Amino acid sequence: MSTLDLALVLFVGLLLVLVSGLVLAGLAYVTHRHPRLEKPLTVAFGGGGVLVAVVVGLVAVVALTT
Repeated sequence: MSTLDLALVLFVGLLLVLVSGLVLAGLAYVTHRHPRLEKPLTVAFGGGGVLVAVVVGLVAVVALTT
């Protein structure tokens, strides 16, 4: 793997982590600001879905660059 490919993988990984952090912060804001919308399973599935999407995205980027 060349240096450029490694830099691309790290950059995309950083972007995915930042986006997942923003989504999780949004979930926390919604459940804090609107308590009637707080359904534990919904929040858990939302957060879990974001984390799975981050992992799948990282794996896809690594697979495409190798």
